[in-house]
Amino acid sequence: QVQLVESGGGLVQAGGSLRLSCVASGRAFSSSAMGWFRQAPGKEREFVAAVSRSGSNIDYADSVKGRFTISRDNAKNTVYLQMNSLKPEDTAVYYCAAEQYGLGAPWDRNRYDYWGQGTQVTVSS
Repeated sequence: QVQLVESGGGLVQAGGSLRLSCVASGRAFSSSAMGWFRQAPGKEREFVAAVSRSGSNIDYADSVKGRFTISRDNAKNTVYLQMNSLKPEDTAVYYCAAEQYGLGAPWDRNRYDYWGQGTQVTVSS
């Protein structure tokens, strides 16, 4: 079992930055690939970014490439999402996710077995 706790969300003006953190507990963190997803009101949960167990492989949604950076610190059991040049369309609840069996593509939400409670990000225009 894995517990995930996100933090770092908030209200920011367009063009601003936020850094989200997700702390994992309950299972060897380095054994799990990690992902960030987001869900805006009335929309499906969508992929944002993913990082492999070692951190050597990273994937981004096209909508965030060049603006967001995912990273992980296995010593701290933490995955980060640095978000720069934020846009109003980035407004959503952001979720951290962890996989256990490694089945499916990094951008497939069905790959992930554990989810955090989410943190709200609101970008004003």
